[in-house]
Amino acid sequence: MAVLLNSQAGLPLLNGSSPIWRKELEPRCRQLRADLAGADPEAVKAAVERETRRRLDTLLTGLERYRRNPYQRDVTDPPPVWTEGNSRLLDYSLPGARGPVLLFVPSLVNRGYVLDLSARKSLVRWLAAQDFRPLLLDWGTLGAVERGFDLTDYVAGRLARAVDATRDLMGQAPALVGYCMGGTLAAAAAVLRPEAISSLVLLAAPWDFHADDPAAALRTAAVLPLVEPALTWLGELPVDMIQFLFAGLDPLLALRKFSRYATLDPESQEAQDFVALEDWLNDGVPLAAAVARECLGGWYGRNDPAEGTWRVGGQAVDARAIRLPTLAIIPARDRIVPPGAARALIDAIPGGDRLEPRLGHIGMVVSAGAPDQVWAPLADWLRARL
Repeated sequence: MAVLLNSQAGLPLLNGSSPIWRKELEPRCRQLRADLAGADPEAVKAAVERETRRRLDTLLTGLERYRRNPYQRDVTDPPPVWTEGNSRLLDYSLPGARGPVLLFVPSLVNRGYVLDLSARKSLVRWLAAQDFRPLLLDWGTLGAVERGFDLTDYVAGRLARAVDATRDLMGQAPALVGYCMGGTLAAAAAVLRPEAISSLVLLAAPWDFHADDPAAALRTAAVLPLVEPALTWLGELPVDMIQFLFAGLDPLLALRKFSRYATLDPESQEAQDFVALEDWLNDGVPLAAAVARECLGGWYGRNDPAEGTWRVGGQAVDARAIRLPTLAIIPARDRIVPPGAARALIDAIPGGDRLEPRLGHIGMVVSAGAPDQVWAPLADWLRARL
């Protein structure tokens, strides 16, 4: 909204004496001046004001329609087969299934049901229909115990025990499938407990946080001192602060997506899919204080995973030590985990396979192109390897 409302304030800067601070915009600025040459300045000002109001109205219309949409998630979680603290292990296997066992590990900052978003968009249910036996580790929200966790507690503790529970319940070592931050944690588990895992799949898993834009990573790390009071007082990084960090990756994304939603038929499948995904995006979970410090300071600041200085349970997490069959799926249009950040991990794993679909970070699991570009190739790879 600030960008739109500042459009009128920017009009006087079109005169030839104003400096151009961003040289890459100079050709566009010159073209704009040429297009407006001879135009009535008052008419231009009025037109800009009308367009600003129109765009703001479209944005607010989209937001209000989203708020009022009655959609509710149309699938129910299966009963948990194992619990510990606030975490649950959900078994999506169909009766009589005999295929390979898969343990999905989602991120800690978003709920795992993006992998089971709706009846139409569920990677785990699709795999179950292909005779795989997928289980999903739902980390849950922070309780009194989890609020004191660090990454060692999650990887060497809860994730390791979930792997053991899966193997005991299903009778075979699972393939570990980690999504986003969950892929980074899964890679660490593969270093610590390779004998308990059959293979490793990394879905947009970050590793080298300085690969694509070191300055952006350091700006993220610079937030740590600002949120330290909340970490100290609350013992967690609140959801709103996490959402603020994500919004900073693309400040105009909300403008684009809600303006587009305003043009959709609220009863259409496309509109329902939008609401389903937006509900998930806004249904985040806080991050334990020690985990937030490790991620912001250690991952984004010092780049510990790529530098080889990340330690879990006192052991160095060296991706070069992974000897499991490994597949990395790296979406080429990812803005949350830039491709270079994910490539660094599979580059370090000897003999690893990779796939780079032309999709985004979330689109790789829920978009219209996901079944053909990600789901089916993933199933083919798993069948071949397992």
